Amino acid sequence: MASFEEIRKVGVIGAGTMGRGIVMNFVNAGYPVTWLDVNGEMLEKGLVDIASVYKRSVAQERFDDAEAQARLGRISTTQEYADLQDMDLVVEAVYENMDLKKKIFAELDKAVKASATLATNTSYLDIDEIASATQRPTQVLGLHFFSPAHIMKLLEVVRGKATAQDVMDACLQVGKKIGKQAVLAGNCHGFIGNRMLEKYSRQSREVVLEGSTPWEVDQALQGFGMAMGPYRMYDVVGIDLGWRSRQLAGIGRGEPIVWLDNKLCEMERFGQKSGHGFYKYEPGSRQAIHDPETDMLAREVAEEAGYTQRDVGADEIVQRCILALVNEGARILDEGYAESAEDIDRVYLYGYGFPAERGGPMSYADSLGLDEVLSRFASLRPVRVISGNRLKVWFAGLQRVSASLRSKLRQAIKNRGGFTAPRFFCGFF
Repeated sequence: MASFEEIRKVGVIGAGTMGRGIVMNFVNAGYPVTWLDVNGEMLEKGLVDIASVYKRSVAQERFDDAEAQARLGRISTTQEYADLQDMDLVVEAVYENMDLKKKIFAELDKAVKASATLATNTSYLDIDEIASATQRPTQVLGLHFFSPAHIMKLLEVVRGKATAQDVMDACLQVGKKIGKQAVLAGNCHGFIGNRMLEKYSRQSREVVLEGSTPWEVDQALQGFGMAMGPYRMYDVVGIDLGWRSRQLAGIGRGEPIVWLDNKLCEMERFGQKSGHGFYKYEPGSRQAIHDPETDMLAREVAEEAGYTQRDVGADEIVQRCILALVNEGARILDEGYAESAEDIDRVYLYGYGFPAERGGPMSYADSLGLDEVLSRFASLRPVRVISGNRLKVWFAGLQRVSASLRSKLRQAIKNRGGFTAPRFFCGFF
């Protein structure tokens, strides 16, 4: 049986950006951490980077040098799995590759004591498949930190099919101890946040193909109150991550919605880290500067993909992107991958910069009311033929919403108190 009190020693695997942030979360909360990476140079660099973060915090008078040294003193490094033997919780934070993660979990299963909990920081991958590499699936779960992990408040605690309740409860308490908004999520592709983000991102890219620009999309959504527009977000995360994943998967160009990304990466415009992505950045600055060349490239891609450009207004941009979040959130509730709409709202408030004054996407839908949401869906028009005989119809499912179903939806809202009531389902697309 796992318990919060029994989690005293933590192991972290991976010395990349996420691993470094996760290490800081735990040592900041008083946990001793054994940090493993097979690359000793990465570990050394990771320690230097963490020391630099703490040095800046001391300079900003967030805590004193003695505290900084105490936190650094709680970190030990290793390249050997055997050194994790007495850990109570191990968090894997390597890159998104299923084969690699299963190999690591098989090694952990052999090396770490039988009572230990094993967690993966995956953003999308199947927790159950990862757990299948072990003899302890009841003690395997997802702990999905958000980047930068030592700053962002959200932690998705992802339940696998076999994950024991006491393991979930203990990790939810650990999440609170390390200062996170810990939200329980079911095991589906992207869990809660990234599953919804996929729909939001698709609309942000579709409207650019139809006639908007990345800058206009960001301006519209930041005007709605989002902390950061999607294209600024892509630059911060790194445009090349998706591009390299497509290359590794043998997908090549992918759908037209990623052709602009591909073109930028072929020009070595990877985002903020390279000084140029969808936006330009002055040396040493993170300030995004509108780049007219990006607008030109977007028009070229749209023409190549067979789109007829039109004027896409800010209101349409906001409606399409935000309603996509609302609708997918409703699906997640209906399928039981979130325990409540309030949890979905917490995910978007603390992980994705949704405007606090709007309460989260589900609360925002509630504030509008079902009739208004239905009306806004209905106001959106199908998109034209893209290429060949394939019709791209946005919200195609809306065309199949019968009057009787609309009536049922209204009754569901009435009976359950709104979009924020558990297990309400819009069913539009």
